[in-house]
Amino acid sequence: MAEPGPALSGAEEGQPAPGDKEEAAPAPKKRRLAAGERYVPPPRKLSTGVSFGPEHFAETSYYFEGGLRKVRPYYFDFRTYCKGRWVGRSLLDVFSTEFRAQPLAYYRAAARAGRLRLNEEPVHDLDIVLKNNDFLRNTVHRHEPPVTAQPIQILVENDEVVVVDKPSSLPVHPCGRFRHNTVIFILGKEHDLKELHTIHRLDRMTSGVLMFAKTVEVSKRIDEQVRERQLEKEYVCRVAGEFPEHEVVCEEPILVVSYKVGVCRVDPKGKPCKTVFQRLSYNGKTSVVRCLPRTGRTHQIRVHLQYLGHPIVNDPIYNMEAWGPGRGKGGKIDKTDEELLKALVEEHRSKQSLDILGISEEDLNSSAEHNDCDNSSDRTKSVQADPTNENCPAEETKDPEKSDTAACLPNSDPGLETLEKNKEPGSCENQAGQTGDRSWEERDPLCVECKTRRRDPSPRELVMFLHALRYKGAQFEYCSKMPQWALEDWEE
Repeated sequence: MAEPGPALSGAEEGQPAPGDKEEAAPAPKKRRLAAGERYVPPPRKLSTGVSFGPEHFAETSYYFEGGLRKVRPYYFDFRTYCKGRWVGRSLLDVFSTEFRAQPLAYYRAAARAGRLRLNEEPVHDLDIVLKNNDFLRNTVHRHEPPVTAQPIQILVENDEVVVVDKPSSLPVHPCGRFRHNTVIFILGKEHDLKELHTIHRLDRMTSGVLMFAKTVEVSKRIDEQVRERQLEKEYVCRVAGEFPEHEVVCEEPILVVSYKVGVCRVDPKGKPCKTVFQRLSYNGKTSVVRCLPRTGRTHQIRVHLQYLGHPIVNDPIYNMEAWGPGRGKGGKIDKTDEELLKALVEEHRSKQSLDILGISEEDLNSSAEHNDCDNSSDRTKSVQADPTNENCPAEETKDPEKSDTAACLPNSDPGLETLEKNKEPGSCENQAGQTGDRSWEERDPLCVECKTRRRDPSPRELVMFLHALRYKGAQFEYCSKMPQWALEDWEE
């Protein structure tokens, strides 16, 4: 940045002098439209920031049932500017090719109900041709998957950081099908902790130490330590079989197979990584292992343990029959990537456990890999840095157990941005009912989720035996208690 020049006694050229009344800039003139041409307003500047506020937290409320934290369904707006690849195509064509989570009949019904808007005007004709800078808004009735009812424990809070012990099954921040059932929203709604900056990530199914910075300066300082690999991370897990007593180092490269389903594997074309393992105990069936990741690839610990033939006991991805008789040991899979993904999905579908993967049937029906997303990188890196942006770009992660399992929402696209204020068109108005009061559970006539009965996961299914035990930096060290399942006298 250039150094500021010397102060001027009078007004700088083209600038008003102190005390002068500055005239407002003239409004841009509208271009004269040709006969039949549709006017498109210029793009709006969206608010900047990374935090969520009271208006977001008030969108809906929680209730607890069967050891699960649940979110009452609520109306919610997704919005996006017209993508370059959509220009010149009709809305009907875009919906039929890129938003296949719902049939075209749904979008026609949504248009009739006034839930589709183009440049804030109701869409009456889906054959309308999209133009550059067109602004689309889609109102949906949103359902979130349940998570564990286990509370978030605050380990440290001071002027610089908030450090918590994250329960398994909770995403860190809004992404995919999760918004209110996330650490960020629960801390804001139940602990009045707002404007937090994410320093690192944990996979949704991983529990343990999770740090947030309270200021941008602190976030940058710790982020620099992460990038310089000055941050020491220690995890603990329980794996299948008798893990070797001696130290084991795995340096197999890891490749992402699918961002949508959230699957990686060892592959020579993958990114280099390194994990150090040390057995802590063995009970005759399973072993407790300390994990020291030296790099931060997606699912690094889980993939390396699978490769070594000792997958995490209850890993819902890397300890499944879909990988074959050896369950991926030594990188032997004997399936193409497509066959592997199909087998994994079918195995969970047969158990009615797709929610554990963070995806739904609608996600699987939506457009393919370019709609995949993961829980990566700060929202400030997204276009216009909208604080409610749920864009989930597929990027390299900062943490070895960062999740990429959350597929993008039905009726949405990775570029969709969420409204700062939620609009509720009709039902679900009485959403503040207490636990046991189901009067709020009105059904939306257009909502597929309202017509679908899903089996709730058990609290046990929402726990994976992988825990972030300790994070140590240049001037800090934060630890949690050893989880119950990692204790030597724990019984399965």
